[in-house]
Amino acid sequence: MSLRHAVLGLLSEGPASGYDLLKMFDLSLSNVWPATQSQLYAELGKLADAGLVDVSAEGPRGRKEYAITEEGLAELRRWITEVEPTRVLRSDMLLRVFFLAQVSPEQARAYLGHQADRVRKQLERLEGIREFLENRHDNLSEYGRMTLEYGLRLGKAQVEWAEWAEGQIR
Repeated sequence: MSLRHAVLGLLSEGPASGYDLLKMFDLSLSNVWPATQSQLYAELGKLADAGLVDVSAEGPRGRKEYAITEEGLAELRRWITEVEPTRVLRSDMLLRVFFLAQVSPEQARAYLGHQADRVRKQLERLEGIREFLENRHDNLSEYGRMTLEYGLRLGKAQVEWAEWAEGQIR
């Protein structure tokens, strides 16, 4: 997934400033595609240069509100329906697991326990997002619940696996 398409997707629901988009990223997309402020503003400039978004309003202190263009909406739709998603096959966490025999059993169990704890904290954060989305019925919230559920289920499976793996170490 590209930042370009994430921004186009958010703007497909209505105009927003860079600040508003950053808040939307933090509340919705950060668990699947995080973005920093500098990345987001650079991408907005590229999208504007490519004619995929326009500045629809300007406010005080240089605040700009961006809106998706017809070309931008067509690009978003093409990307959704025609471009096969890339599946990330690398995991430096699992690569370390593969070599856990190189450390003591206590260190190996501690590593796996730490991984489970890290995911538990992430699950707590995601549960907070669920509460935020619960009574909202806009498109981003409706489909956001689907991606949130994926993250919750994946996280629960990761915790279960880490606990199992920890018990496998003699």
